[in-house]
Amino acid sequence: MINISTFDLNLLRILNALLREGSTVGAARRLGLSQPAVSAALGRLRHALGDPLFVRQGQGLVPTSYASGLEAPLRVALEELENVLAGPQQFDPANTQIDFRISGTDFFATMLMPELAARVRRAATGVRLQLVDLVPDHYVEALEQQDVDLALLPERDFPAWIAHMPLFRAEFVVIARRDHPVLGAEGIGAGDVFPMDLFCALGHVLCSPDGRFHGLGDDALARAGRSRKVVMSVPVFEGVLQVVAASDLIALLPDSLVARRGPDPGITILEPPMPIAPVQLSMIWHRRQSGDPAHAWLRGMVRDILAPLERRATPGAPAA
Repeated sequence: MINISTFDLNLLRILNALLREGSTVGAARRLGLSQPAVSAALGRLRHALGDPLFVRQGQGLVPTSYASGLEAPLRVALEELENVLAGPQQFDPANTQIDFRISGTDFFATMLMPELAARVRRAATGVRLQLVDLVPDHYVEALEQQDVDLALLPERDFPAWIAHMPLFRAEFVVIARRDHPVLGAEGIGAGDVFPMDLFCALGHVLCSPDGRFHGLGDDALARAGRSRKVVMSVPVFEGVLQVVAASDLIALLPDSLVARRGPDPGITILEPPMPIAPVQLSMIWHRRQSGDPAHAWLRGMVRDILAPLERRATPGAPAA
């Protein structure tokens, strides 16, 4: 057990740098120290913590299991301490020049950005906003390297250094073109439950930023012991709408997105034939920005715009 009253807390900064850099040279460069000073500090850390912490592999250092377990909580603790010591900050939206980068799919180009632009322009003319494509497998790196301020994506297990806020659950409807010949022949109209056999037999178009031909609908069908025929994927939701309106393909889309577009003379909206679990959408950011008043201001606006989407949207109803 470490006696915190006698432990040199500066050693934790050095341990954090070693975990991030994987070498005493890199850690020294990050901290503005000499390499011998970092090596000496590593020796003190090993003695104090009772663990080798790192083993040499080639030109680098590989953390032990104990050191690896310290990495995430140590980073969070140091960042929270920095926020505490920074003290209260002032933020005046009307007199601030700042850029914000938000990462998300084109869903948020429709559901967030128009209203966010209107609110920001009223309150802070010096603020600039940029929506950048969400790369699902690289959102962690984007936040860590400060490429983005916020990311909007489905809830999942996030690293300890990521803060997150649930926003709303997306539910899904089936869309088809209004004059679809098969639906007309079967007497199926807006608001009906799409027959399972027909749903599986017709061709589907899928919104898939990474180009895969598998999505949420396939998982729901598999639970029912069925499968569908995905014949096309496009990277954006707007593309799905355009394909459905111009073809006999059908698609699953978030109901809030369909409702936001309002009544579409070329689209029929129906209920899925199988239960589809809602997808929880969340806003995430790096914990180092949790106490930043400008960042908190942006988060509040995003929350206020998107949280009402939790209410089940009715096709053709006014947008929330």
